[in-house]
Amino acid sequence: MANRIAERFHRQVFDALYNSSLVYNACWEDPACDRAALELGGDDRVLVITSGGCNALDYLLCAPARVHAVDANPRQTALLELKAAGIRALDHDDFWLLFGEGRHPDFPALYRRHLRPQLTAFARAWWDRRQHWFAGDGWCDSFYFRGLSGLVARAMRTFIDRRKGLRPAVGAMLDAPTLEDQRMVYDREVAPRLWTPGLRWAVSRRTTLSLLGVPHEQTLEVARAHEQGVAGFVRASIERVFRELPLRDNYFWQVYVHGAYRRDCCPEYLKPAEFARLKAGLIDRLELHTATVTATLRGLAGRGEPVTRFVLLDHMDWMGASRPDLLAEEWDAIHASAGRGARAIFRSAHADAAYLAAVRLGLRGRQVPLTELLAFRRELAAELHRRDRVGTYGGFHIADLVAA
Repeated sequence: MANRIAERFHRQVFDALYNSSLVYNACWEDPACDRAALELGGDDRVLVITSGGCNALDYLLCAPARVHAVDANPRQTALLELKAAGIRALDHDDFWLLFGEGRHPDFPALYRRHLRPQLTAFARAWWDRRQHWFAGDGWCDSFYFRGLSGLVARAMRTFIDRRKGLRPAVGAMLDAPTLEDQRMVYDREVAPRLWTPGLRWAVSRRTTLSLLGVPHEQTLEVARAHEQGVAGFVRASIERVFRELPLRDNYFWQVYVHGAYRRDCCPEYLKPAEFARLKAGLIDRLELHTATVTATLRGLAGRGEPVTRFVLLDHMDWMGASRPDLLAEEWDAIHASAGRGARAIFRSAHADAAYLAAVRLGLRGRQVPLTELLAFRRELAAELHRRDRVGTYGGFHIADLVAA
């Protein structure tokens, strides 16, 4: 009984946060791995869960026919609306200050004159009340310390600054010229100062994971996937990145330590030449949807618009654990809307995403196991998973959709 009450409480906390907040101020999935997995061409129509919007813009740079960015949280849509408005209306210097530096000295005027007129009613109301997010004031000096993920980043920055010797050690690790030097700094200088009992306790809290957009059900999946629970999973993930992957060009971790990107270490859409390509017309291939994946796909099917690439992030973990009926509905919609040669990619707390084995789709009067309709590219997925600069997922999956 006590466990059920606790689970209900944490689920309510997550729902309250998700239904009132911007969860992600940037994407936390490596689009370089996605590009290699998706093999985007000019005829592809992509569906991607919006999150921070960075990766939808990245895929546009491959010049597919269409990118549908989908999110049930309208605040995530509002963020991508603001980015798209900036691409259309601003020069690169102003755009860089906003989303490269995370601050702009004249944002209110820029917003009123150039950005607000392009936004939908919800996005206008949202950003009207949050113009200060780009003010760069002293206590929260970057947009990348705003929203729920930004709150966790800000708390981590405070911890690093207050722990004696940790800030210079982290800086030396991020700037290390070689992976061997980086690993040595981490082992000798960072790890002994970083992994205090207090930090291990904090990263294992469900509330902390809720701030990072991890639902209660997915937290349980993470805990089951690692013998040392959530704290062990987090530490193992971070140590893999800090010890095995170069950090000098890892913009995912750099931005949350510094609150800003560097011009030589940033998402592709922030680079001058790629920004210019988006402005020249690629941004017009973006379509935004505030809805579930299932509802969006049903709408596209009604328009006779097939989708050939599906980027599903990691949301199927919690659906598989708590709402297998919704997971089956989503895969029904994916299968019904898939064009020829369709492919899906997704991430998981697990290396194998075993919950997919229980999904059945109703096709031609019989129940067909989902796994019979998917051809997994396991070797490529494993290789890309090893190269993933984020490093916080247990598995990366690539599946071609095959006919029943």
